Amino acid sequence: MKLTKTLLTTALFGASIFSFQSTVYAMEEEQVDKIVHLFEQKDFKSALAIIRPLAEQGDGIAQGMLAVLYKNGDGIKQDYFEAIKWYKKSAEQGVRIAQYDLAGMYINGLGVKQNYQEGFKWLKEAAEQDDVDAQFKVGMMYKDGVGVKQNNTEAVKWLKKAANQNDTESQMILGDMYYDGDGVKENKTEAIKWYQKAAENNNSRAQAIVGLAYMGGIGVKQNFATAKKWFGKACDNKEQKGCEMYKQLNQGTK
Repeated sequence: MKLTKTLLTTALFGASIFSFQSTVYAMEEEQVDKIVHLFEQKDFKSALAIIRPLAEQGDGIAQGMLAVLYKNGDGIKQDYFEAIKWYKKSAEQGVRIAQYDLAGMYINGLGVKQNYQEGFKWLKEAAEQDDVDAQFKVGMMYKDGVGVKQNNTEAVKWLKKAANQNDTESQMILGDMYYDGDGVKENKTEAIKWYQKAAENNNSRAQAIVGLAYMGGIGVKQNFATAKKWFGKACDNKEQKGCEMYKQLNQGTK
């Protein structure tokens, strides 16, 4: 039975998770399970024996996996040129993580001449498939004008997509942009909204900023109890400013 799968494999990048998605081709469930097991056992040569024939038959997921094996030199001699070849085949079939990794190869000049425009192109393909890391990077490339014409409207659009997927870094950057009026109209209320989302994700800098906002009534209604709560959370996360302000509020309420 053919299945549309999300393949999660550990061991390609040590403790990290490598995810492939494809709606164009899909391996048999039994093959997926076998490959996952072999990756977990770090038996890349045996995995390669299953993956290569599938990749050569046109399976997009297998093509992406083969690219990773070539890129890392797992079970096969490291070869960035072969990695690029197989990433392209996979990416052109719409495999999101292959698009993301191919972008990284172009941006870093691995196996190919460094090309930010081509890197941006593949990042945007992945971003349009809701890859949160790609959305963040597309937003930053628009913000900084790297690989694409600088465009703050597009930067905010893509950063918001990532932030709405709970990406803390995007939430912080949006907070900074709205707070400082950097590329957008200054809006303290909007800034604190994004900082608070990051604070809820346990970002210590955001927690201290939210504390200061509630303490000073910046972008929110002044509330010392809420300020103290966020300073306490920041302090628990080793944020020095949070500790200082928590102590100050404590002394003021004695």
